[in-house]
Amino acid sequence: MAQEHTQEEGWRIGVLYSRSGPTSVTESEHFFGTALAIEEINRQGGVLNRPLIPVAYDPQCDPTQYRKLAMRLVVDDEVNVIFGCSQSSSRKSVLPVVERNNALLWYCSFYEGFEYSPNVIYTGAVPNQNSAPLAAYLLKNHGKKFFLLGVDYIYPREVNRIMRDIVEQHGGDILDEIYLPLDATTAQIESVLGILKEAQPEVVFSTMVGKAARQLYQMYPQFGMDPKRVPIASLSMAEEEIRLIGPELCEGHITSATYFSSLQNERNQKFVALWKERFGDRPTSTWSEMAYTQVHLFAQALKIAGSMDRRRLVEAAAQIEFDSPEGVITIDPDNNHCSLTPRIGMCRADGTFELLWQTDEPVKPDPYLSTFGFAKFWLG
Repeated sequence: MAQEHTQEEGWRIGVLYSRSGPTSVTESEHFFGTALAIEEINRQGGVLNRPLIPVAYDPQCDPTQYRKLAMRLVVDDEVNVIFGCSQSSSRKSVLPVVERNNALLWYCSFYEGFEYSPNVIYTGAVPNQNSAPLAAYLLKNHGKKFFLLGVDYIYPREVNRIMRDIVEQHGGDILDEIYLPLDATTAQIESVLGILKEAQPEVVFSTMVGKAARQLYQMYPQFGMDPKRVPIASLSMAEEEIRLIGPELCEGHITSATYFSSLQNERNQKFVALWKERFGDRPTSTWSEMAYTQVHLFAQALKIAGSMDRRRLVEAAAQIEFDSPEGVITIDPDNNHCSLTPRIGMCRADGTFELLWQTDEPVKPDPYLSTFGFAKFWLG
């Protein structure tokens, strides 16, 4: 019944990103990237001559709301495909809903790995594509004294566990590992910065997100910390949040990501131009680009499958090779994750990134770090 309704009027898809709450800045980038791709595809005639019809809700960064709204999408709105979730807590909240109803979640955030579901296409980077190369780069170029700082939920703790393993296995030292709440106060951030200054690390690895992360970067110089000497290294601090912080305060800090707006390739130049035409001065970032890219991946899979059936879409997705703004992307049929190109960039005073390093070709996803020689792969 839902399938007939979809085919008559268009392809109904769910969009579940938080436009309000602690992580609303980055999740809004997910939302805008998703909207841009939907608009572009529909201008070109849709998929098999049917438009994509989005049904969008704002879960307000609340895992309980994610679960309730996911259920509303699949049951009340008769939607079988959802683009959504950013934090691991929201993904894990939605996962039972999509599995129980045999729906399909497209998840575009980089995350901690160690997960597989036949009902999820994971288009973001996993640790062998961002954390491991970043650890290797920092050990080679900045020193062996690390300070780990994160928000207290699944992703930061798991990523810091991996970072600790790599650093300690290669002669480095974790000086401290501190977690703050998602809604950390200014006083809490000041307290941590005082501890950090006293510890005198050679690099700070941050898995802070949202407003607290932006405050950390803004207050960093106030404690005498120079990012050109002791950078904050991150997997998440991207162009839009840098604009909000103040680019001059971020110069010298380091981010590991598969996409930067400054990438010089024809596909990215077209993407950036399309983005600027639609959203003005707001910059593109890894948050918006992968959200945009995964809608195009879905559209290609849907064209092959000719159906919103979860199994057919997943099988079709394994046949795709898409030339995205970050490079050629394929989906690994063994684990539903993507082959991506790891990159490391340093923030410039204008808010863009100078590319410090990248791989020559996309790296196959290894979400379970099953080849535990991954650290040696990057460190030599």
